[in-house]
Amino acid sequence: MALVLNEEQQMLRESAQGFLAEFAPLAELRKQRDAGSQTGYADNLWRQMADMGWAAILVPEAYGGLEFGHVGMGQIVEQTGRTLTASPLLSTAILGVTAINTAGSEVQKRELLGAIAGGEITTALAVDEKIHHAPTQISMTAQKQGGGYVLNGPKRFVADGGTADKLIVAARTAGEAGDMRGISLFVVDRKASGVEVERTEMTDTRNYANISFTNVEVAEATLLGEEGKGFKTLNATLDAGNIYLAAELLGIAQETFDVTLQYLKERKQFGVLIGSFQALQHRAAHWWSEVELCKSVVLKALQAMDEGDKKSPALASIAKAKLCEVAELATNEAIQMHAGIGMTDEYDIGFFIKRARSAQIMFGDNSYHTDRFALLSGY
Repeated sequence: MALVLNEEQQMLRESAQGFLAEFAPLAELRKQRDAGSQTGYADNLWRQMADMGWAAILVPEAYGGLEFGHVGMGQIVEQTGRTLTASPLLSTAILGVTAINTAGSEVQKRELLGAIAGGEITTALAVDEKIHHAPTQISMTAQKQGGGYVLNGPKRFVADGGTADKLIVAARTAGEAGDMRGISLFVVDRKASGVEVERTEMTDTRNYANISFTNVEVAEATLLGEEGKGFKTLNATLDAGNIYLAAELLGIAQETFDVTLQYLKERKQFGVLIGSFQALQHRAAHWWSEVELCKSVVLKALQAMDEGDKKSPALASIAKAKLCEVAELATNEAIQMHAGIGMTDEYDIGFFIKRARSAQIMFGDNSYHTDRFALLSGY
């Protein structure tokens, strides 16, 4: 498939660009931070996004969705990277929808996907238990008891975990930490008895939480897919998450380039525009070429998900690894070319490096995905 957008996808991209510029500009992030927001976004923003149909893009038509595809959703997520827009889009409309649509029962799909598409509920994916991303290193237990399960254990760095209505939790019903087998997924109410949520303060001002589960009783109907066979679903969900994080990082890399390029054209040093310095021109040219390469990488990964390509896991790791590398280059260069003023609160450019670093480590950084790609390739 050609690495170009069709007319509808291009229209969605332009629509997202206009909407975010009006209702979620970078100034909104500053406003939410200064107000000490618990979510990082305005109360009505998610409602507006749902009204735009964004929450329904990946939901099948049979369950009240638009079924527009991953390439379309990717255009929206890329634009959120350019404005650093915080919202439950990734955790709910992407991760939540992917997990439920992949493994959910017919009842779960009708109840949960329809509610997500309508903007009625939000979800959060609770996977990691250690400092670094390690999806097989799950020690949290889910012991069968009566007509359900009892959950015990901690989860760390849960995006939107402090406000989500439903938590999609990975727990172990068999085996030991490190085993792919024996992992099961459960849909748990965040306000269920025994669930304790501790909001964490992050540099990107987003909503993350550490969550502990103590003797949390859930019904058998909350099991997502088959008992002990949840890793395949978890893997597919994480692959989707990493491709969309790559799309967001692409937006960050592009926006920081555009802003810095304009700065190079305006800033004078010793009476000369700094954009005329050959060393900075060479660095900017390299930066531009890397961003252009990344556009193809991300689009190919999105297309692979739409096509059900078996290479999607490998492409997910390629996209995340490459965008981690380029986002780091972009944000570092943006700060250095702006000089010391780039890290002051007066300039917005400093916000991009903070969000980029959080997105880079979420669900595995450059090193993790380089290693994963090598393993998937048989090395």
